[in-house]
Amino acid sequence: MLGIKSLDVQEAVKDNGPKRTAETYLKNVLQEAVRAVAQKRKVALPDELTLELERPRFAEQGDRASSAAMQFSKLFKLPPRELAALFLAELKKDASGFIESLEIAGPGFINMFLSKKWFATVVEDVISSGPQYGALNLGKGRKVQVEFVSANPTGPLHIGHGRGAAVGDTVANILSFTGWKVEREYYINDADAGLQMNTLGQSVQARYFELLGKPEEAPFPETGYKGEYIVILAQEALKMEGDRFLHLPLPESLKWFKRHAGDAILAQIRKTLEDFGVQYDVWFSEQSLYDQNLVAQAMEDLKCRDYAFESDGALWFKSSDFNDDKDRVLIRTDGAPTYFASDIAYHRNKFVDRGFDRVIDVWGADHHGYIPRMKAGVQALGRRPEDLDVLLIQLVNLMRGGKPVAMSTRAGVFVLLQDVLDEVGRDATRFFFLMRRSDSQLDFDLELAKTQGNDNPVYYVQYAHARISSVMRGMVERGGKLPKDARPAERVFENEEARRLADCLASFPREMQNASEGLAPQMLTAYAELLAGCFHSFYNTNRILGEELEMEQGRIILAEGTRIVLRTCLDLLGVSAPERM
Repeated sequence: MLGIKSLDVQEAVKDNGPKRTAETYLKNVLQEAVRAVAQKRKVALPDELTLELERPRFAEQGDRASSAAMQFSKLFKLPPRELAALFLAELKKDASGFIESLEIAGPGFINMFLSKKWFATVVEDVISSGPQYGALNLGKGRKVQVEFVSANPTGPLHIGHGRGAAVGDTVANILSFTGWKVEREYYINDADAGLQMNTLGQSVQARYFELLGKPEEAPFPETGYKGEYIVILAQEALKMEGDRFLHLPLPESLKWFKRHAGDAILAQIRKTLEDFGVQYDVWFSEQSLYDQNLVAQAMEDLKCRDYAFESDGALWFKSSDFNDDKDRVLIRTDGAPTYFASDIAYHRNKFVDRGFDRVIDVWGADHHGYIPRMKAGVQALGRRPEDLDVLLIQLVNLMRGGKPVAMSTRAGVFVLLQDVLDEVGRDATRFFFLMRRSDSQLDFDLELAKTQGNDNPVYYVQYAHARISSVMRGMVERGGKLPKDARPAERVFENEEARRLADCLASFPREMQNASEGLAPQMLTAYAELLAGCFHSFYNTNRILGEELEMEQGRIILAEGTRIVLRTCLDLLGVSAPERM
């Protein structure tokens, strides 16, 4: 007998989960088999064994496969097939009844054929865990900040910002579900000395004077913002203040126009993000870094650590100590701080003042070259470079009639996130934004997103949830009730589609681990589509209601387990799980 008890779904998994599942049980069985052979042959194994079970491509290869014999062949000084035979002999001693049969294939693979009992136990795991099925403790309660969108309040959010919002918000959801203490933050670039805020104020100021018939009083800046929203802001200014700025110096009125425009745009940004289902814990003002003298404190900190020096009247960062091709300016000769200086101060505030264990920044892809410099700044503050993660967001190509729509904030030609939300809806917009890696370009097909059919991936997933909800309503109407700790009859899994569906449920905790460790929300959209597809196939080939009692109840329990995991996926993605469609 192996030193493993029969499965207890309440048993804690030490490293990464609240409950031991049928899937982790198989890995433990394999691990104990390897250790048993090592003990008999007096082979020293590493304390931490990394053993994975793969899903074979073809059904005739079994339900799981292990390459452990090839992995440890040199250590045991045995040919892989000979070592596989020793492992297989130990695996056969397992009394759980989860492994129906074993075989050795190819150069030394061990193929496992799993029993109907194993598939039934998978579904029992899901039902007993409920919405916490798949939840892990990877973060172990450590504090992580996810800062995302952080668009300058110089214009409304466009769909590129929307993709960053969907990615940042979903990454935060995933981390929270996997044991991290998460805080969401928006960094407002509102410093009085900021070039872009000055340009915004000058743009609105110029349109204001144009409305008064005095364009020569405040010429439109060469790099000004030209969107229709600038004219609207100028009209609001005229309505609020009349012509009083005709009698004030331009620098004095500029302060008012900057504040008026910035506040109005930020309010619009907040509303759009709320409509998109994004709620922040903190809205952090860049200006507060200066109001609280945090930039100066950060510069002094760098000097004390010998990472900053003065030369030619400026303050420099020793970025060449971190493999940069040259040192970088922090404070210019005129005393004005660079963006890099305020960014270092901001990250010092995150790590030192607020005590985050990890920081995740979501940036536009055009900031790729800035990542090594920012990591160097974090390292100079006494943190590890890996304590800062940066997710890059590539542009979105919005397709209309098969043609991409050009976007340029400065030129005023862009597609607002709010407009897409109004046309397509939150669910489809978020799901489509999350279907590809964030650092790869995304084509957003508006017509497909609005389609109510199986070609639309979000509809396909939501429809699976609605179908199961319909089954559950039918069960209740017939006087049925789902037991709390339900377990389907094993004969339900004589059906291949039922086995495939349960197997997909079994993979969810691992998918969550991969999505969390890789900061990869696209893995969840892919999994949700796969699970929905498995359910639709099962539903189309197996009648649920109206079967004899044991089979009906078993299939209902399997369907309910599927609904639990589908809803978890959709919740994490920020997408609704409708009960009727």
